[in-house]
Amino acid sequence: MKILIVEDEAGLQDMMAGALRKEGFVVENAADYDSAVDKLDIYVYDCVLLDIMLPGGSGLDILSHIKKLNRKVNVIIISAKDSIDDKVRGLELGADDYLAKPFHIAELVARIRSVARRSQADGDFAFRLGNAVLEPDTHRLMIAGKDVPLLKKEFDILRYFMQRPGHLVDKTVLAEAVWGDHIDQADNFQFIYAQMKNLRRKLVEAGADIEIKAVYGFGYKLIEK
Repeated sequence: MKILIVEDEAGLQDMMAGALRKEGFVVENAADYDSAVDKLDIYVYDCVLLDIMLPGGSGLDILSHIKKLNRKVNVIIISAKDSIDDKVRGLELGADDYLAKPFHIAELVARIRSVARRSQADGDFAFRLGNAVLEPDTHRLMIAGKDVPLLKKEFDILRYFMQRPGHLVDKTVLAEAVWGDHIDQADNFQFIYAQMKNLRRKLVEAGADIEIKAVYGFGYKLIEK
């Protein structure tokens, strides 16, 4: 899961980012209104942790901007302004949850996982396609009921595709989602090719009836055979 932290307090931002990376999330930061909007316009995130009081503008305006982008993004408002008006306004604008400062990291992680679960159809927090079942909470892949061990990045890549079956995914977009926004500055994508090769091999060896198909010159697509 790729998360954007929009928070101007440097110490809190660093603490949140470090803790969430330890939990296995891909984390990017924005410290003011303009940088947050710029990142949201360019990159795609699964969850945004959004402060209300920001240099240059309001987090509520950012929430309105996210809505106009028409993307499926979970938003958790994180703010010291624990007023009913802000909470109600944020939820009306499409926020999924509200967490008042100060808070414990364990609660933040629980809230992130909770809104992710709710965003899944029927509340079933598992991705299913063909004979494959991917469980993000347990980092478990099952093919025809049998466990298939994956390395962390292999799991992250497959999860990204399981969220977008049948969609053509550019290698740069995939790299940003799994490794972070600044990956577009990399000289080459050999690390993606190596991870993808191993993942595709494991799917074949496990007898999966799903396949990550290479589309020459464009990227990859997850299909059901």
